[in-house]
Amino acid sequence: MGLPELWFVIIAILWTGFFVLEGFDFGVGMLHRVLGRTGQERRVAINTIGPFWDGNEVWLVVGGAAIFAAFPDWYASWFSASYLAILLLLVALIIRGVSFEFRGKVDGHGWRRLWSGTLMTGSLLAPLVLGIAFGDLVAGLPIDADGEFTGTFWDLFTPFGLWTGLTLVVLCLMNGATFLGIRTTGVLRERAHQVAQWIGWAGFVVATAFAVWLLIVADHGWAPVVLLAVAPVALVGSVWAVYQGRDGFAFFASSAATACSVAGLFAALYPEVMVSSTDAANSLTVGNAASADYALKVMTVVALVFMPLVLIYQAWSYFVFRHRLSA
Repeated sequence: MGLPELWFVIIAILWTGFFVLEGFDFGVGMLHRVLGRTGQERRVAINTIGPFWDGNEVWLVVGGAAIFAAFPDWYASWFSASYLAILLLLVALIIRGVSFEFRGKVDGHGWRRLWSGTLMTGSLLAPLVLGIAFGDLVAGLPIDADGEFTGTFWDLFTPFGLWTGLTLVVLCLMNGATFLGIRTTGVLRERAHQVAQWIGWAGFVVATAFAVWLLIVADHGWAPVVLLAVAPVALVGSVWAVYQGRDGFAFFASSAATACSVAGLFAALYPEVMVSSTDAANSLTVGNAASADYALKVMTVVALVFMPLVLIYQAWSYFVFRHRLSA
């Protein structure tokens, strides 16, 4: 494995980690008003992700920065093509982040309803937009021989991209419901179990269709087959665990379904990093889009030093805030 291949794997790990960790944040954000029937219950739901959500977004920043540094041609073509979509993503993340801070500033029903709405909207739009963007990498976008995007904004809405976005939204909902199962008590926990059962079966259908469609569009070996086959099975296991009241296993299984789906997409994409729907010869690959060896060597040293520190810090923060919350 050369350095370009190594950094493709690292980027896949970073984005997989983002969707697993930020996935339950998004899920809780979408579900907090559905499961919380009172202001106090909604506050409890939000507080379950209070210590984690902003730290989890670091994975998004690092994932984008790693593409910029390791594969500048990929970054230039993809981000230019998705410029308006990225702007929408940033707006979604901004209103979501602001809602955490502003929701409790005024003790009024209308005020809190407004910021609960922005939290739900931002938590829905972010995985949807990102899912469409990642699905487009596999489905293909109109790219010329110079790596320039030649389409329009509406060309981003490929059928497979839309289904990828839907898949990630459903997986985030499942992660959020199971996370609330391990972090809350009483009636809020019971409602989270009920919702997780329904979402889990819907997720099984959506994830299975996603896996089959992805393998039809871009199958490059056995790795994506194995990963994508695990995701629906993990969702069934998560639903079973919810029925059994095994909250920890339910969350672990739903997280595994998300991880396998995202990792399977990257495995199916390799060795391309961005497929051209205009001409296969215009597609960007791990080889032709990578930075120079010296830059990749420096990045590898930096990653070896700082990645363990980030993982240790995050593990410690999850250990500190491991207890359930109640009204």
